[in-house]
Amino acid sequence: MGENMNDQLYIPQIANDRKPEIGMKFMSIDEAFEFYNQYAREAGFSARLSNSKSNKITKEVVWKQFVCFKAGQIDEARSKNRLSSGCPTTIRAHGEVRTDGPGWCVSVFTKGHNHGLSTPSKVHLLRSHRSVSAAKKVLTQQLSEANIPTCQKMQLLEIESGGLESVGCTERDIRNFEKELRDEQKGIDAETLIEFFTSEKEKNSAFFFDYETYSDSDNTFKRCFWADYKSRRAYSVFGDVVVFDSTYNTNKYGMIFTPFVGVNHHHQTIVFGCGFLSDEKTESYVWLLNRFMEAMPTGAPKSIITDQDPAMTKALAQVLPETVHRYCLWHILNKFPEKISPVTFRDHYRSIKNVIKNSTSPEEFEHDWKDVIRCANLEENSWIVLMYELKHKWVPTYFSNVFFAGMSSS
Repeated sequence: MGENMNDQLYIPQIANDRKPEIGMKFMSIDEAFEFYNQYAREAGFSARLSNSKSNKITKEVVWKQFVCFKAGQIDEARSKNRLSSGCPTTIRAHGEVRTDGPGWCVSVFTKGHNHGLSTPSKVHLLRSHRSVSAAKKVLTQQLSEANIPTCQKMQLLEIESGGLESVGCTERDIRNFEKELRDEQKGIDAETLIEFFTSEKEKNSAFFFDYETYSDSDNTFKRCFWADYKSRRAYSVFGDVVVFDSTYNTNKYGMIFTPFVGVNHHHQTIVFGCGFLSDEKTESYVWLLNRFMEAMPTGAPKSIITDQDPAMTKALAQVLPETVHRYCLWHILNKFPEKISPVTFRDHYRSIKNVIKNSTSPEEFEHDWKDVIRCANLEENSWIVLMYELKHKWVPTYFSNVFFAGMSSS
């Protein structure tokens, strides 16, 4: 605006007589804004709080001012680098003392907008006219618990409200509310988990759980383990072979999910127990393995399959020294494309894989491995050298006499 006063002013056309007027009185400032915001909705613009002034001595608010939401916006029509004074529409309410208590009186009202107004079909999208009502919050929370996607929640709210313009909020508002729910729950869900475990223990004494927190002022959740009575019973029958995997990371909390699983006589996956860890240190794995052994009704498993994790390997040697430990073959084979050149992988991987999977004895593997590695010119590859040194942990022929229930990977 500034010195250019030729801008077209858009004067709202209100269907009823409830327009702001100088001298209009309100019981509270919230009542004043509610009135002005309703006026803004009918007129086709969004309202917001602008300036306020307080008494320097008493600190009480002397007046507050509400404006069009476009007040103080960049004038893009003229310059993308220059701020204009924005929309001039303003209402100011002064505080006053009345016999029935403090009140507010409209002392300034400027009408006329320097921008187009929203149509009735789109005014519900403006910021001050959008809110997630208490009823919609409850419904949104219930739909979240049923794992209904946000886009489908909006469709249901639209049907319930009789049209998108009657919902009163946008999908972005719903997403923001969902984030608030997650943030709120994040502070108490550890306690909720422990409460749930405790209630399960009260229902059935065979339910096992244990947990630890950090010894700081916040008692941050550190790790936990649990196993229900069905899992413990399954271990007593099918616990000869256990797969222990820690490759699942929950992004929301940064904690590692560590299930203990096996297979039954139909070769179906069964769960023996589960844990959450805040880190992948040997100490954490030792704690988890000790809780696992404490929970299981029979002794240590005869064999266990894990990924190639040094901390886990060290923990297993401490807690389960008599258990045959095998690395997951699938994980190791999947590393070959990263550890050798693309040309070498293309020309020699099939032969290398054949030696690994089809050698019938350690002696045959030793002989054929040296030949295929020499042919592929991988004698100096540090990873290949390391994997050869660890061959007794992952090459199938070294486990020919050990029961693994037909499994070689997690």
